[in-house]
Amino acid sequence: MKVTYYGHSCFSVFAGGKNILFDPFITPNDLAKDIDVDLIKADYIFLSHAHYDHIFDVERIAKNTGAKVLGNFEIYNWLLKKGIENSYPINPGGKVDLDFGSAKCVTAQHSSSFSDGSYGGIACGFVLTTADGNFYYSGDTALTVDMGLIPKFTPLDFAVFPIGDGLTMGIEEAVEASKLTGVQKILGVHYDTFGFIVMDHQRADQKFKEEGLKLYLPSIGSTIEL
Repeated sequence: MKVTYYGHSCFSVFAGGKNILFDPFITPNDLAKDIDVDLIKADYIFLSHAHYDHIFDVERIAKNTGAKVLGNFEIYNWLLKKGIENSYPINPGGKVDLDFGSAKCVTAQHSSSFSDGSYGGIACGFVLTTADGNFYYSGDTALTVDMGLIPKFTPLDFAVFPIGDGLTMGIEEAVEASKLTGVQKILGVHYDTFGFIVMDHQRADQKFKEEGLKLYLPSIGSTIEL
């Protein structure tokens, strides 16, 4: 599967013949200043929770591309008010069949609110199955033993975990999450964007290597195969 990293927790996966985008936060991110948001392709957009650093560019990209946008019920209602009618509500425990495969919504341990302070619904992660492989995006979360249930239902080719610490898992917790989910390949996200989540890249790489795991930290705008 081809994975393109757009900075922070925003990435896209080309799988099942579709461009699947996650948590679009690009234009306010100085580290992603060279990314032209209007050139991003998306058939689907998944939103893990309502914090602005995960939804800032969704309205613009959704209206540019006509992508179907999926998020929790509160986000779904917010999208409708924004005029994004091609949206779909999905909460933890829910699963939906789509033309690339399927998407299962799972629990994430994190807060969720819109920029005005209103309730943003429960934070989520997503498990996607496609003709080209399966993967898990945890969203912003703490380490939970629930992660161990995921491979019981879906064998994974890779996982996407936050590793910047502070507001989410750090390096050591992400290593344990990798073990729980049975993955060998991990895309790290949610680091370096803000001062309080700046990460030691060398230390992160070493910790994963010690456990026989491969951590990917691609440069912003680059595409890798996973």
